[in-house]
Amino acid sequence: MSRSPKISPALKKRAAKIKVMLMDVDGTITDGSVTLLSQPDGSALEIKTFDAHDGQGLTLGRTAGLRMGVITGRESAALRRRMNELNVEFVYEKQAQKIPAYEEILKKAGVREDEVAYLGDDLPDLTVMRRVGLAVAVGNAAPEVKHAAHYTTVRNGGKGAARELVELILKSKRIWDEMIDKARA
Repeated sequence: MSRSPKISPALKKRAAKIKVMLMDVDGTITDGSVTLLSQPDGSALEIKTFDAHDGQGLTLGRTAGLRMGVITGRESAALRRRMNELNVEFVYEKQAQKIPAYEEILKKAGVREDEVAYLGDDLPDLTVMRRVGLAVAVGNAAPEVKHAAHYTTVRNGGKGAARELVELILKSKRIWDEMIDKARA
C-alpha cells in the first residue's frame, strides 16, 4: 500500500513470528455497517460488504502459509460464504466472549500466543489483543483499542486494513516480493 508508515525493527520482529492471523469481522473486514433489508414477510436480510483488496490479502497470506481466522459476536451466512471462498480455516461466530474461541484456535493450530496476530476495532477485541504477539487496530478503531495495539493500520476497517496487516507480516518475513508473483484472481 502506498501510504505505509515507517515500521520499527521491534514491530518487524513481532510480525515476522506470526503464523496465525485472527480478526474480528464487523468494523475490521467490513466497514462496520449493519445493513438490513426489509422483506414483505416482516423479516430482514442482512447485507455485508467485503473489500476485494482485503480478500486478495487474505488469499496471499494463506498462499504464504499463514493460517487465518475470524472471531465475531454476530452470526452471518454472508460471512460464512466469504470465509469459505477465501479458505479461512477458523470461523467462530456468536462469540459474546472471544477468549474461549481464541484458546481453542491456539490448541488447534498448535501455536504460541507470540505467533498470533489479531486485528480489532472495538472494546470486545481487547481481551484477545492483550494476549497476542501482534495486536493491530484498524485506522478507525476505538481509542482504547488503538492504545492496546502494537500497530494501527493506515486503512480503516473494511477498506484494506486486513490487507495492510498481511503485507506487514509478509514484508517482515521478507517474502512479500516472492508472493506478488503468486497472486491469484
